[in-house]
Amino acid sequence: MKIVVIGGSGLIGKKVVNNLRERGHEAVAASPSLGVNTITGEGLAEALSGAQVVVDVSNAPSWEDQAVLEFFETSTRNLLAAEAAAGVSHHVALSVVGTERLLQSGYFRAKKAQEELIENSKIPYTIVRATQFFEFVGGIADVATNGETVRLPSALMQPIVSDDVASAVTDFTLRAPADGIVDVAGPDQIPMDEFIRQHFNATQDKRQVITDDNAPYYGSVQVNDQSLVPNGDRPVTITTTHFRDWLNR
Repeated sequence: MKIVVIGGSGLIGKKVVNNLRERGHEAVAASPSLGVNTITGEGLAEALSGAQVVVDVSNAPSWEDQAVLEFFETSTRNLLAAEAAAGVSHHVALSVVGTERLLQSGYFRAKKAQEELIENSKIPYTIVRATQFFEFVGGIADVATNGETVRLPSALMQPIVSDDVASAVTDFTLRAPADGIVDVAGPDQIPMDEFIRQHFNATQDKRQVITDDNAPYYGSVQVNDQSLVPNGDRPVTITTTHFRDWLNR
């Protein structure tokens, strides 16, 4: 089966392409650096020719409110139109657990807009929402850093390693379309401040983590224990890699 992976040169995309090829499928990596641009349309029709499934794990180059909205809306519209013309029968997209609870952020408003375009198209689809990646731990800390202190809330997270995200996306790609949203999360719920402390202890980072439940997530969103974890209102896949084991490796 021919499967095109949009964002196929990125962190998740590369892993999904490799997973699909290992399972015997014709997986085509597509991204601007590989000559396929979902914003301009360059190379899109050619890449999708003969494809049965398209997986979109792309991300915006800028997270500024208007820029990120324009990226996801333009990219998704162009992609869905090209899929319809090519006869694609399954659209898979990677999104974020809790998107509808994080709409203070322009990024999450843009992800919600992307989801709605997919839901309103005529192409069968699966939206895979994942929790925060282990690999984002440093970025979460850096955004919250002022001098030698890091202020973060104690809101629960349920982080997941990128390898497990890619495995889950691969699995859903090879199933029948869910025509809905599915959640994927790691095995452990961890307070955000503790998530960063464990990372600092493992990397011998000397910054001090201060618990502040009024501190925003990524500098823009107020969160609580329900914001970033699956809330049981849809199917959820719990993966097996624990954060402490990942840190130890």
